[in-house]
Amino acid sequence: MARVQTNIDKRFTDEDRSVLVRGVNWIGDAVMTIPALRAMKRSLPGTRLSLLVKPWVAPLFERDPDVDEIITYSGEFKGLSGKFRLAGLLREHKFGMAMLFQNAFDAALLSFLAAIPRRIGYSRDGRGWLLTDPVAFDDQAGSLHHIQYYLNLVRKAGFEGEADVPWIFLDLSERLKARDMLKGLKRPIVALNPGATYGSSKRWPTSRFADVAGKVEQVLGGSVVLMGGPGEAVMADEIFKAMDPLLTGPHAFLNLAGSTSLRDAIAVISECDVLVTNDSGPMHIGCAVGTPVVAIFGSTSRAQTGPLGAGDIVIGKQLACSPCFQRECKKNNLKCMDLISSEEVFEAVGRQIKKHCAVFFDRDGTLCKDAHYLSRMEDFELLPGIESLSDLREKGFALIGVSNQSGIARGLVQEEFVMKLHRFFIDEYGFSDFYHCPHHPGEHCSCRKPEPGMLIRARNEYAVNLKKSFVVGDKEDDMVLARTVGAKGILVKTGKAQASAYADVVVGGLAEAVSVILSMKGDEISA
Repeated sequence: MARVQTNIDKRFTDEDRSVLVRGVNWIGDAVMTIPALRAMKRSLPGTRLSLLVKPWVAPLFERDPDVDEIITYSGEFKGLSGKFRLAGLLREHKFGMAMLFQNAFDAALLSFLAAIPRRIGYSRDGRGWLLTDPVAFDDQAGSLHHIQYYLNLVRKAGFEGEADVPWIFLDLSERLKARDMLKGLKRPIVALNPGATYGSSKRWPTSRFADVAGKVEQVLGGSVVLMGGPGEAVMADEIFKAMDPLLTGPHAFLNLAGSTSLRDAIAVISECDVLVTNDSGPMHIGCAVGTPVVAIFGSTSRAQTGPLGAGDIVIGKQLACSPCFQRECKKNNLKCMDLISSEEVFEAVGRQIKKHCAVFFDRDGTLCKDAHYLSRMEDFELLPGIESLSDLREKGFALIGVSNQSGIARGLVQEEFVMKLHRFFIDEYGFSDFYHCPHHPGEHCSCRKPEPGMLIRARNEYAVNLKKSFVVGDKEDDMVLARTVGAKGILVKTGKAQASAYADVVVGGLAEAVSVILSMKGDEISA
């Protein structure tokens, strides 16, 4: 069946669908380009995105399904001769369009030398004459949040896209490796990132980080993980030395600064309960893996680079001189950072700790008969044992539904019907909420199971401790979801799957699942 041509299709030629994207060189900025990449892919099906980035940025996109190819801008392409050599290699790809997220003159020159017919970027750094589609860099563009800044560029090129929180894709194996690295540490685990590559004006004093670390261990009974690249290893050592030696034991303290790959660092941050960080690359990573963030801002603007995750906390002081965007404080006092106390930051950490336990339920095949794209109440049939869910609520568990509903995107199911049906579970069976993913699998969203987006949303909205929660479902994806977030997975044999290597327990139906959950002790469901 031929695909119907849409209005956006008419704005682009077939050659335009082969796009070279010149990515940015800073890790945090690179994370903030992800929604723009996704917008290009979603709004023009069939687009092939090749991403040209520096080697230290490339790992961010290794598992991203929206990036078809990563071309590494390595040291071998230094100098003018190197640029001509790289341009020759790019010319062989026969790209129809270059989208220049990087603002540098070099990005425009390279795409010009590569003879890419359509070259789109902000007209700045004296490069406008090299662009076929220069986009004005005016006061309005300069004031945008960086996520909107890159989206504005792709919109000006004719793509469609709304602002979204970035999402970094991780394999289950990466998550399990990180979980093993943290094994033995007491929960809650709080990651501390004391560095910021940009300059000292973005760095909160290491002594204050040490104060917060001590309180995490003494007051919360948790543990601390120090994060950062090789350049932050010295700062991490300063924090370690400033702490009471009694608080830096193997079950309470782990220094990973400078000792992990970028992919490992991303996975470790995703496994932590809270991230305390300066305005930096790890801050944006925390936001993009759904970890609750406490961000400390000094010389920079939260309006332009602040985390956009639901519930993320930004701490900063509004002074006459801030934001100054300077690498070093010209007044030599760094008052914007000094006014932020360790007590204020620790209080924010406490607000980010999630304590409630929940049981997440798949819908079709778990709570009700799988009618294959259920779209009529006449086909709705509850499964036996659903009345036993009240026993979970009596024991303090929140009941939350999580359902993939691609039938909405496929045009087979009305979203209004889905919401009406889910309201039934809330009203009649005491569910706290019932989330659904309306997207097609090809959209590569963060909420379609087994991606954990719906559970992360529930964590933020209902203060759920995912490591002490359960996922009950009849599908392999439900069990992978449970393993992804560190919850217990209970497979019910009332739907598609009869066994799963990822299930912690396999039961016949809902009533048995409830019995298993209630029989488990607190130490059995902790991480």
